[in-house]
Amino acid sequence: MKRIIQKLTVAACFVATAFTVQAQNADEVFRAAGSPHNPKVQISFNRYYTAEGLAALGKKIADAYPNLVKRVSIGKSYEGRDMWMLQITNFEKGDPDRKPGFYVDGNIHSNEIQGGEISIYTAWYLTENYGDIDFVTEMLDNRIFYIVPTINPDARNNYMQEPNTGSSPRAGMIAMDDDQDGLFDEDLPDDIDGNGSITQMRRKSPTGNMIVDPQDPRKMIAIGVDDNVPADVVRYEFLGQEGIDNDGDGQVNEDPHGYYDPNRDWAWKWQPDYIQRGAYKYPFSVPENRAVADFVLAHPNIAGGQSFHNSGGMILRGPGAEEDLSTYNRADIRIYDAIGEKGEKILPGYRYLTVYKDLYSVFGGELDWFYGSRGIYTFTNEIFTSFAYYKNNEGGRRGGNLSYDVDSELLMGDAFEPWKTFNHPTYGEIEVGGFKKNFGRATPGFMLEEECHRNMAFTLYHAYHMPNLSISNVEEKDLGGGLKEITATISNDRLMPTHASQDLKYKIERPDYISIAGVDVQAGMIVEDADFGVTTEQKVNPAKLEVANIPGDGFVKVRWIVSGKGKYTITVDSAKGGLVTK
Repeated sequence: MKRIIQKLTVAACFVATAFTVQAQNADEVFRAAGSPHNPKVQISFNRYYTAEGLAALGKKIADAYPNLVKRVSIGKSYEGRDMWMLQITNFEKGDPDRKPGFYVDGNIHSNEIQGGEISIYTAWYLTENYGDIDFVTEMLDNRIFYIVPTINPDARNNYMQEPNTGSSPRAGMIAMDDDQDGLFDEDLPDDIDGNGSITQMRRKSPTGNMIVDPQDPRKMIAIGVDDNVPADVVRYEFLGQEGIDNDGDGQVNEDPHGYYDPNRDWAWKWQPDYIQRGAYKYPFSVPENRAVADFVLAHPNIAGGQSFHNSGGMILRGPGAEEDLSTYNRADIRIYDAIGEKGEKILPGYRYLTVYKDLYSVFGGELDWFYGSRGIYTFTNEIFTSFAYYKNNEGGRRGGNLSYDVDSELLMGDAFEPWKTFNHPTYGEIEVGGFKKNFGRATPGFMLEEECHRNMAFTLYHAYHMPNLSISNVEEKDLGGGLKEITATISNDRLMPTHASQDLKYKIERPDYISIAGVDVQAGMIVEDADFGVTTEQKVNPAKLEVANIPGDGFVKVRWIVSGKGKYTITVDSAKGGLVTK
């Protein structure tokens, strides 16, 4: 029986606005473990949203949970769009600026879109589950999340709304002259069949080196040197991506959107374009990146960071280049390893890798700026892996058939545009067809919510291990003569110290302060070895001791010699570890 497949336009795949739907009656819902059972904000996570769509969803979340969310613009894009951030914490408990902060962003590359949905999912999940799931409640009581779903809103919209391939445009929307003819973006690929995707062109040719697969009309088979092709079998030649000669220079598609890469723009080990293709004028010459950097510089409480790219199923840490290898020392690599290896468990099919060693060199990358310049433990996840299609690693053993199998078996033919005839002004009669732009790099809709949840779970695990300080023990000893010795133990029961090694090396952030009030302090000291009584005295301002670092899964001891009676207060003041008082 002939299978009839309803074709949806690409525009329908990228719905820009989520309709407001009232929560269902409680007796109509049976809760699934780990998910909001009757959310105030109804969002479909089986589709992608434009920049305006993400902004609208963020506003709905902020409006629904004003005590948990503040929505702010951290800057403007090149084309003037707001860069919306959702700041998420329990704003009624503690000073939000003094809580350990975790920064999240997505979509620095235009076609790497899943980060937008993962970011919105994270905001949605945290707010909808506050008060229902203890882990979430504790996180928002004691931490703050800074979530920017897209830091490249202009190019996100271009990818979704204009004709593109699955891999274009990578950059932002600043025009450049790629073919050096004095004109900018004047010969872009053209969507000659009007389906919203730039697919492929082929032409019948007696000297062509391809034939149609007799078992599957979607596929082309290369003719080998020893193959005997019958005379009645039609040969084809490929003509590249869809397009025409817009500028009349005898070439097709030779001046696409200018190639600059916003992930080569960050002010850490930056290199110019002639050394590393994709760099723009100078570090932070891209306005979107400058806005992020200004925010991070103004928020020293940020201890962890996460950015989302696609694809390949990778959890990446720096360094981006071997030349920067010494930046990441052994102590911090142990922390990265512990979190990254947990990520491999949370994200089946993903691999924990190092950028320069396992991929290629990157200079001026966001990942390295966050860590190298600010001492923030940061990962980049490359979203989606073919493992997800059939929950195995057989993709590479399918003889190049995996995409075709997925199209027919899982997507019912919706990923491939069938070949159709077109009268080309230069090439004459040709055929146009191939995989649509929303397939390959972008997670299919039915898999997207799982992708969002697993990547969020990894993010929350990372955020959980930001410093968590407590004054775990206070001991008093009477010294006579009206003097008393007070010894306090300050514990950190998470993986991250209050200062990364890079922070300590370059003194990026101020020391931690441990102070005592309510008594007259005669002397103050850090206890180096309690068993042997080794201390280091701070002679200036002894009531406010400066501690270089409070280690992860560790502690520091401090001691004061004081006079006076009555109650006293001990306060720990750490930029990344927060405020603790006892």
